[in-house]
Amino acid sequence: MSIAENIARVRGNIAAAAREAGRSPEDILLVGASKMNDSAACREAVAAGIDALGENRVQEMTLKLQDHAYDGAPLHFIGHLQRNKVRQVVGKVSLIQSVGSLELLEEIEKTAARLDILQDILLEVNIGEEAAKSGFSPAALFTGAEAALEKQHVRTLGLMTIPPAAAQREENLRYFDKIRALFLDINGKLFHNSLQVLSMGMSGDYEDAVRAGATMVRVGTAIFGSRYTT
Repeated sequence: MSIAENIARVRGNIAAAAREAGRSPEDILLVGASKMNDSAACREAVAAGIDALGENRVQEMTLKLQDHAYDGAPLHFIGHLQRNKVRQVVGKVSLIQSVGSLELLEEIEKTAARLDILQDILLEVNIGEEAAKSGFSPAALFTGAEAALEKQHVRTLGLMTIPPAAAQREENLRYFDKIRALFLDINGKLFHNSLQVLSMGMSGDYEDAVRAGATMVRVGTAIFGSRYTT
C-alpha cells in the first residue's frame, strides 16, 4: 500500500477507536514518525494530508530541513534530545515532545530566550520508570511542571509518554490510564485546565491509546512501512 493509503487506513482506525470511546475523531492529531525515511516519503505524507511529521534524530532532521522535506506540515521533535543539540532544534520545530528533565527544560528556555521566541513543548513522562529511558518519573512530574510554568520562553501544551517496549497489552492499558490520570491531575492543579495534548500511542497500540484518551498519536511503521537501515 502507498503512504497515502496507509494514512487513510490509520485515520479510519483512529476514527473507529475514537467513536468507541465517545470521542470525536477530529480531536486526535496524527503525527507521522518519519525516522529513517527519506525526504520523498515525508513529502508523500504531507501531500496525503498528514497532520504533522515527527523526527527522532537531530542530524537526520537537519538534513531533511535543508531538503525542504517537511514543507506544508508542522514538524515535531519526538526523540531523545541531548542538551548540546538543543540549539539545532529550538525554533526549527513547532513542538518538542520529549522534554524529560529540568536540565533540558532550562537549556530550551535559554535558547528560546536568545532567539526571542516561545517554544512549545510536551513534558515527557517515564511512565514505566525504566532506568534506561529519559523522562520525568511520575513522582517528579509535578516538580517538572512547576518549573516549566516559570519559564518565559517555553509553553507547555501537555504530556508525552512511551510505555515499556516489552509491556503486554493489558500492561499498556494500565500505563495509558496512569498517564491520563497524571495529565488530569496536573492540568487541574497547575495549568487551570489549559493543557490540550496527551501524546501516546504508536503503530502497535495507537487505537488503544485513543480509547484511553490520547489527543495525539505518533505512527511510523503503519504509515511508512518497515524502516530501512543505514
